[in-house]
Amino acid sequence: MMKLVYTHENRLLVSNVQNLLENAGIKTSLNNEFVGSASGDLSFLSTWPEVWVLDEHDYDAAMQLINKTFNSENNTEWICRHCNEINSATFDVCWNCEKENSVQV
Repeated sequence: MMKLVYTHENRLLVSNVQNLLENAGIKTSLNNEFVGSASGDLSFLSTWPEVWVLDEHDYDAAMQLINKTFNSENNTEWICRHCNEINSATFDVCWNCEKENSVQV
């Protein structure tokens, strides 16, 4: 039996969640992908795209993966130990001196 794991008004976020789950080997279905044009006749929540897992046994793993992705604590800036420049968490190498990340703030 299929189970709903994610819905959002932003179709790109929903597609990203579906891709994340599919890449983890969890089979999914994308529902309400093209229902947005009916939002005047339906409740707006009824028109949001939805990701469903095809096998209910994958539900817990899917929810853990989604929660881990959206609640990641890997968003910490870091300070380069060579030049003391503050770098975004998305950088593995200091933008200023090009040394590798070694110190977390």
